[in-house]
Amino acid sequence: MPESAELILYVRKDCHLCSEMISDLSKLQVNLCFYLELVDVDSNLNLVEKHGEFVPVLMGKSEEICHFHLDPKALDAYLAKIS
Repeated sequence: MPESAELILYVRKDCHLCSEMISDLSKLQVNLCFYLELVDVDSNLNLVEKHGEFVPVLMGKSEEICHFHLDPKALDAYLAKIS
């Protein structure tokens, strides 16, 4: 897996599922070496319209990896695909 793997996590303030996914990803980040950008859905009207209450959403490039809960198998598959 390349060290430069970049992931985007769309989140919302005061979202317990978002907090859980951030925590889970932080634990994995030590071993998997990816960059994680957090994007607040409420900071952009287009994102609010696109995602609504459908957060958190973990994205790689333009591909959704998983939503609501971290799916480690889907993350591994995505990282293996881009390596």
